Amino acid sequence: MKHEKFNITGMSCSACSSRVEKAVNKLDGIDKASVNLLTNSMQASYDENVVSEQDIIQAVVEAGYGASPAEGGSQKQAGAPQKSASDIAKEEMKSMKHRLIWSIVFLIPVMYIAMHHMFYEWFGIPVPEGFQYVFHGDENAITFAFTQFLLILPIMYLNRKYYVNGFRNLFQGAPNMDSLVGMGSMAAALYGVFAIFRMSWGMGHGDWALVAQYSTNLYFESAGMIVTLIDIGKYLEARAKGKTSTAIEKLMDLAPKQATVLRNGVETV
Repeated sequence: MKHEKFNITGMSCSACSSRVEKAVNKLDGIDKASVNLLTNSMQASYDENVVSEQDIIQAVVEAGYGASPAEGGSQKQAGAPQKSASDIAKEEMKSMKHRLIWSIVFLIPVMYIAMHHMFYEWFGIPVPEGFQYVFHGDENAITFAFTQFLLILPIMYLNRKYYVNGFRNLFQGAPNMDSLVGMGSMAAALYGVFAIFRMSWGMGHGDWALVAQYSTNLYFESAGMIVTLIDIGKYLEARAKGKTSTAIEKLMDLAPKQATVLRNGVETV
């Protein structure tokens, strides 16, 4: 029986770790697989004659996540040093920070366009006349809505993993947090697209009441806000986990590497 550790990527909640465990444990030859969400790792005991390391990795990938042998694993890429869990965590946090920054960059103009009248009414923030000329009023409803739609597309693309992983897990009968986030954001975006078509129909038929109804009930900013807020939470969580892991590593380094013991009157290192 072989015991091996794997790095697991893409997990976001306890439902994810449970899904990975179930996917691996159902393989023939697996004695036990245990996933740790905090360290994004999995310990597996298996019979090498029945199941291989690659079979385990493939099972995790088919479940919608990433897997690789941990440092010291049996399979190493030729000419490339194997990444430790710490290295993988740093790469994920760097990618997460990049995604968060650009999501906020595109979200700010969306929020201003969608809520400029509220900013003026609530906080007295003046709205430039040129801005009002382009985006304010029922006659500008299509421009008002379509501009928001174009601005949330980069946000949705940057956070596409929520939609890809979320809907894939949903269709496989194992929804997780990504499924909730993806469904909420996608529903808001699709409703906004439907509203654009309704406003266009209203303008073409002179039904300005219909245009006003849908122009005041757009939720494009919600589609971008949902995933951006989740990104903020995940980034803060990743930072906290990184600091905790570093503290644990430093604590372990305090343990002496050698000890001198007295056995039968003889000191032995």
